[in-house]
Amino acid sequence: MPFVNAKVSVKTTLKQRQTIKERLGKAISILPGKSEPWLMVDLEDDQTMYFRGDNKEPIAFISVNMYGEPAPEAFENMTAELTDIFGEVLGVAADHMYIKYDSSLYWGWNGRNF
Repeated sequence: MPFVNAKVSVKTTLKQRQTIKERLGKAISILPGKSEPWLMVDLEDDQTMYFRGDNKEPIAFISVNMYGEPAPEAFENMTAELTDIFGEVLGVAADHMYIKYDSSLYWGWNGRNF
């Protein structure tokens, strides 16, 4: 039940979006009990974003929402992987992205809660 929402300042191509989706599908397994069949992704590209007062370099804000409470080291590993993905595919420098994690014990799906 993970949801990855990424807002990026750069315009993306269909190939880049597909690559990001595929790499996120593999990366999500870093979080215990998470897998691609349950992954939902939203990539918002070409956003007007500012970081450190300007928007000259590519910027990303990535939010990972999930059901449950993984151990903190899972978040560390996921941050490293997300940094690699968005750096390699979109050219976002590691110091130009924020990654936020939210976990909850209350998620609904298919008319009921987990």
